[in-house]
Amino acid sequence: MIRIALIIGSISSLAFVPWILVKAWISPLPDTVQEQLNEAIDHGFDGMIVYVDQAGKPPEFYAAGWHDRKNKIPADPKALFKIASISKLYVAVAVAKLVNDNQLSLDKTLADYFPELADRIENSDRITLRMMVQHRSGIPNFTDTPGYWEAPPKTNRGNLELVLDKPSDFKPDKKYRYSNTNYLLIGEILDKTLGYSHHQYIKRKILMPLDLNHTYSLLSEVNIDNVMSGYYVGYDDDLKYNDFVNPAGSMVATAEDVGVFLRALNDGSVFNEGEQEIYSSIYIYEHTGLLPGYQSIAKYHKYIDAVVIQFNNTTDFNGYEWSLAEIAYKRVVKIVRRRNDS
Repeated sequence: MIRIALIIGSISSLAFVPWILVKAWISPLPDTVQEQLNEAIDHGFDGMIVYVDQAGKPPEFYAAGWHDRKNKIPADPKALFKIASISKLYVAVAVAKLVNDNQLSLDKTLADYFPELADRIENSDRITLRMMVQHRSGIPNFTDTPGYWEAPPKTNRGNLELVLDKPSDFKPDKKYRYSNTNYLLIGEILDKTLGYSHHQYIKRKILMPLDLNHTYSLLSEVNIDNVMSGYYVGYDDDLKYNDFVNPAGSMVATAEDVGVFLRALNDGSVFNEGEQEIYSSIYIYEHTGLLPGYQSIAKYHKYIDAVVIQFNNTTDFNGYEWSLAEIAYKRVVKIVRRRNDS
């Protein structure tokens, strides 16, 4: 009877799973990465880019679908892309470098850095820089504001105003909850500490040493025609013109540049002496990104010594596109691994 109940329960649960996800998951694995991208386009993505850097092999570039759907411009594997929250990896590296140089302290509180916010952010006298980097501050996420993406504020201050004087989500360091507000505030702390924009610091200390000449801190720095278009299901307009300026996710880069950075992050070559130990104690070595019209996955796979970056330019409200992107990514990694084992 237990076995029958489990079977019935499993069958019932499938009724609530979109069949497009089931199809993407169970279909036979293609022989090549390019075939997998083509399959993903058939599942509804407008465009997709994949970059593979496996040790001992030349880097691989793949693309399918549209760079610009309206003008029928094919996807370009070397196009610029809004990498969204992958930006946080670069900000966290900057924090580690400045802590190592004794310009920042992970144990100083938000109130120490910004006394003027002490009465406007709950527990600011207990929230440390370390907690903000690790998303353990309890500060509400400004992008969770109802209707946020319908008309997002144009400035960091406008975004911050959405959560000022709001109760905390939890007491400091008691839970983990992802909050873009943490990195908005970290960016402000960096600027105040440096006396100039942290974007300049990231360029000088991270991008230039790695020859990342196709990575930018802001959309305003690039030729917009080189940016892959972004689309939202049910909305016709191209979203690439929407500018997200917050340090939590403002960067624009090619898949190759993200891959080179991620390799350097994981092998430690982005760090000077003492910095990697600090970084390892505060943040992760991979990330995903999500903005309207833009989804990205950046991970290093130790067992095959490969960095795999995936960009796709179609998002939706219900999250099906994100799930499809994750399925496609896992299948790309399987193809790379199978090829490596053969």
